[in-house]
Amino acid sequence: MSGLKLRNVRKSFGTLEVIKGVDLDIEDKQFVVFVGPSGCGKSTLLRMIAGLEEITSGELTIGEKRMNDVDPAQRGIAMVFQSYALYPHMTVRENMGFALRFAGKPKDEIARRVEEAARILELGALLDRKPGQLSGGQRQRVAIGRAIVRHPDVFLFDEPLSNLDAELRVHMRIELARLHKELQTTIIYVTHDQVEAMTLADKIVVLRDGLVEQDGTPLELYDDPSNHFVAGFIGSPKMNFLGGVAEEGGIRLSDFPGQLVPSPVSLDAGTPVTVGIRPEHFSSTGTATLDVAVEIIEHLGGETYAYARGDGPTLLTLATDNDRTLKAGDRYTARFDPGVLLVFDKDGKRLR
Repeated sequence: MSGLKLRNVRKSFGTLEVIKGVDLDIEDKQFVVFVGPSGCGKSTLLRMIAGLEEITSGELTIGEKRMNDVDPAQRGIAMVFQSYALYPHMTVRENMGFALRFAGKPKDEIARRVEEAARILELGALLDRKPGQLSGGQRQRVAIGRAIVRHPDVFLFDEPLSNLDAELRVHMRIELARLHKELQTTIIYVTHDQVEAMTLADKIVVLRDGLVEQDGTPLELYDDPSNHFVAGFIGSPKMNFLGGVAEEGGIRLSDFPGQLVPSPVSLDAGTPVTVGIRPEHFSSTGTATLDVAVEIIEHLGGETYAYARGDGPTLLTLATDNDRTLKAGDRYTARFDPGVLLVFDKDGKRLR
């Protein structure tokens, strides 16, 4: 069993506390993604699990064993970094087997493990090449292979795809999902890209300022965010947010003062709120409306997005049921179901 538990884990650098008390359970064989903006503490938390940063206080257990003071090499962990960090004078075969040779493993075992990893990662034809003869995606697969040969209990990935171009990132996401399915090993993956998080994770952990804002399955976080931050971070394109005030019968939005929007929750008149609605929740079948002026149109082939405003400064992103007749300057009636609206109080807490 290689599940992990973090209990009130904290990390300080001098007087600066960067991890402020994280409690988290990661199940055996689960693919968990840490996501959040730059500086939120996700890489620091990963390095603490790896043993590359000391835990200031709290407890880390892996497979029911306390790991706070265990040497990184003894934790049963393999880490893949953003940089490939391959030895340029060694072949792919030698790079992948280096850690095993350093650990004194027999030559036949090293060869067997390297061949096994090469099969999984489809690197068999590249084993005798050197890193300079490989593409970026191939180098990243070699770096992953170097981790696989160690047969770790837990894989740690620190933004491994950020150096790749967009097309290759999509391909490598598919490869990582396939890899997890084949290896059946616990994976903890750090990224700032919420699309990677949504497509790869069994469980997403959203971090901000050293704290866990929310964790759950990708669809749980998409459908039921607990606060304004999570709602805005999960989903692409991003959720639209509009300020307003509750009135008898609905919410008066500041960007649409002439319209009263039905509220999905009970509110006291005069309560200031923020309303959130996802671009894809606008639909021609909706019963509520917002009248907007279209400023920009994006035709993406299978989808068409309009960027539009009401009577205020907020630029809204609207899915338009792939309406290819829209053009900049048009007036447009954006329809939606009031039940899809999310309502937040002045502190960003979700109102239900």
